[in-house]
Formats: sequence, C-alpha cells, structure tokens
Amino acid sequence: MRPQSTLHMVGALVAVTLGTFSLVGCHRSRDPDRARAPATEYREPSTQPETPAELRRLRASLQALPEHVEFDQRKMELGRQLFHDTALSIDNTLSCASCHDINRGGTDRRVSSLGVHGQVGPINSPTVFNSRYNFVQFWDGRAADLRAQAAGPVANPGEMGNTWPNVVATLARSPEYVAAFRDLYPGGGLTDVNIRDAIAVYEEALVTPAPVDRFLRGDDLALNDEQREGARLFESVGCTACHSGINIGGGSFQKMGAVRDYFALRGTPLTTADAGRFNVTHRDADQHFFKVPTLRHVAETGPWFHDGHATTLEDAVRTMGAVQLGRDLEAPQVQRIAAFLRALTGPIPAYATLPPST
Repeated sequence: MRPQSTLHMVGALVAVTLGTFSLVGCHRSRDPDRARAPATEYREPSTQPETPAELRRLRASLQALPEHVEFDQRKMELGRQLFHDTALSIDNTLSCASCHDINRGGTDRRVSSLGVHGQVGPINSPTVFNSRYNFVQFWDGRAADLRAQAAGPVANPGEMGNTWPNVVATLARSPEYVAAFRDLYPGGGLTDVNIRDAIAVYEEALVTPAPVDRFLRGDDLALNDEQREGARLFESVGCTACHSGINIGGGSFQKMGAVRDYFALRGTPLTTADAGRFNVTHRDADQHFFKVPTLRHVAETGPWFHDGHATTLEDAVRTMGAVQLGRDLEAPQVQRIAAFLRALTGPIPAYATLPPST
C-alpha cells in the first residue's frame, strides 16, 4: 500500500461499527461476558405467514445489528487515516488495512498474513467488521478490547515490527497529525494511548447490517427460500449453540474439534498457533480452544478457520458439521446453510474507506 504522508480530514456520513473469518464450533464456554450492544431503533415487522419453529428459535438466539451506531465523527476520521497509514510499520510498507482490507471483507484473504520483510504470520487474520461485538479480540482472546488489540500488531516483530515510541516520533513530524490530536485529545495530544483510541473509534464504526438483520426484525421476505431453509438448518443442526448473539459468534471460547479430532483429520503437523487459548493461559484444559468467530461477512473472508485450511465456504460448513457437531451433512444441506451464511454480508459504510486525495 502506498504510504500516507498527510492527514485527510474529510467529512463522512454518520451512521454505522471492528478477527479472516472462520467457523469454529461449540463445546463449552469460557469467559462468557458479552460486549454491550447499542440500543436498536424499533421497527414494525412485516406482516408475513407464520414461520417454522426452527426460524422462531433462530430469531430468539440471534440479535439484529443496530441500523445506526453513534461515534465521534472527527475521531473516526482520524482513526481511519491512522488505520490506512503505513507510517505505523517500521519500514513504511504495512498499515492495519494491509491485513484488514475494507474492500476484501475486512481481511487479506490469505491463509496467514504477511509481516514486514515478507515474514509469513502464524495465523489467519480475522475480519475487522463488527469486531466491536466480540467479547475479546484475537483468536486466543489475549486482548480484552479493540484498544488493547491495536497495541499488538504495531509492536510485533513479525507483523509491523515497530515500537510505539518510534510511531509517536514519526507521526509527530506531521503538523496535521499534531494539530488533530491536540484538538481531539486536549488532555494528552499525540500519544500511543490516543493513537490506539482513535483507531478503535474507527473500528467501532464498522458495523454492517445485512439481510439477516431485517429478517431478525421480522421481515420474512428479507431472505429468499434457499436462505430461509439454510437458516432453518443452521438452527436445527445446532450451529446456534455457539454462533449466537448479535455477532452470530464472537461470544465464547470453544474447542476446535469438540466431537471429532479436527487436527487428526487435517493431517498436517501441529503448530504453535493450533494451541489456541493455551498460549495465553498455559492451562492444559485450554488446548485447541479459540474465540468463536463472528459469521458476519463469512462468505467474503476465506480461506477459513484459524489455519486457513478450508478453501471454500461449503468445505468450512461440512467440516464444522463433522468435527463440532458430529454430523455428516449432506450436499444439499451444506449448500443451503452456505446460502444462509451469504445473507450475513452487509454493505460497507460509505465512510469506511479513505476519501480521494485532494
């Protein structure tokens, strides 16, 4: 990505909220706290025929995204500039958007991301969209929120390879950045804490309501027949045991391979990243546990799983049915569930991308 040397502070449309998506199934929950969702605006449901029991249960287990979220627009614009600025990396080659491309489902669509000097990362990049609703950040949950998450990649030698003092010194050479931080953060100005806060404000604005949200509010016609049948199967086979709530996931840690040994079926040597939550807690009971990913935008964010092993959405659905639920799903079932998952993709907010240079 070409370096961004100046700060573009262009007005944005105010509306809507921020792990390559993957599917992780369910076994048992840990750290069940959920992020509090903004209140949604009430909307009269469409008058439609009575839905099947499975779809009524689906509506009970999932929660619609708000149609609008509130945020500080000027901080969002500052955070947007920082998110796309390669000055955060040691060699001025990578930005946050390098791994979380707004136009590629909030990911880089790689098995694992590339760091500075062409280093290959150990794990698949999760989407940035709707990540504000994850109860923790990163696959292993090592960051409590988006502000803590923003600290990690910049200072990771295998990612951006920088230090926060150097980032602050670099940005301080830009009069535009200095003035923006002075105005928006009068108590501290341009500091590493305030840089991370601005990035998090931008990420929190990346909320993408989708057709499924209209369906959850009562509009039966928001999904076509195949998607509705996929939604019914999604509930009846047990996917909602883990992929529930406002983010259709992102609310618990679960074991990868709860019913069948995923790693044995994968057939490749274990990696350090495969240990999951164990790498944070060092408790044997946490081996192979991962944060359940949100399924929002999942159709756009392959390859799937923490290891990028599934190459199609249908492969991911089939594998999750087998190793998480002990179900050998038939091809038509897989096809319909995948159709439903494609209804979880919403439009990107107009303000999410940088405005053209002037």
